[in-house]
Amino acid sequence: MPGPLPELETTRLTLRLVRPAMAACMARFFADNWEGHLDRWSPAAAPGYFEAKFWRDRLERAALEWESGGAARFALQPHGPESGPVIGTCNYTNIVRGPFQACHLGYQIARDRQGLGLMREALEALDAFAFEAMGLHRIMANYVPENERSGKLLERLGFEREGFAKRYLYINGAWRDHVLTALTNPDFDDATLEPRGAR
Repeated sequence: MPGPLPELETTRLTLRLVRPAMAACMARFFADNWEGHLDRWSPAAAPGYFEAKFWRDRLERAALEWESGGAARFALQPHGPESGPVIGTCNYTNIVRGPFQACHLGYQIARDRQGLGLMREALEALDAFAFEAMGLHRIMANYVPENERSGKLLERLGFEREGFAKRYLYINGAWRDHVLTALTNPDFDDATLEPRGAR
C-alpha cells in the first residue's frame, strides 16, 4: 500500500501509522507500561524490547509490512508532533486478501489513560479506515477471558463473539484460552471480489 503514511485525527487523538522516527517514543511507552499492565495480556518481551534501537528495527519492518499490504500498525498520540508521547497502539495484522479480506486486531493503552474512552475513540476511527480505505471485510479480535475491560470494549464496538479457543497463545508463562470475536463490514462491495470478465 504505497503512498503517504496515513494519519487520522479524532477529537482527542492523532492516529499515526508507525514509522522509524517514532522509535524512542515507542520504547518509552512499553518501558513505562509493561510491568504489571501490558505484560498480563502479551507474549514475553524480546531482548532489547524497551530500547530505541529495537523499535527502530521493528518500525522499519512495520513500514515494509504496510507497503506490502501485510499489516497496518498505528500509534495513538495526543494532538501534536510525531515526536510526542505514544499513549497506545492499534495493530491490524495478518492481512489476508482473496475471498477472505480479513485481519487480526490487537491494541494497547497506557495504564494512566484507561477508562477515558480513548481506545474506543481510536478504534471507531481505525476500524472505519480498515473497512473503507483498506477494503477489508472482517476484523478479528481475540482476548483473554480475564481481560473483562477488553471484552466490554469490543462488545460496545459491535464485535460479536464467534468462539472460544483453548490454549490459544503462550502469555505470561502459560498457554492462555481466548475468546474469539469479529466485526464485519456491512457495506463491503462484493463486486470487488469477482474476477474481471465474470459478467
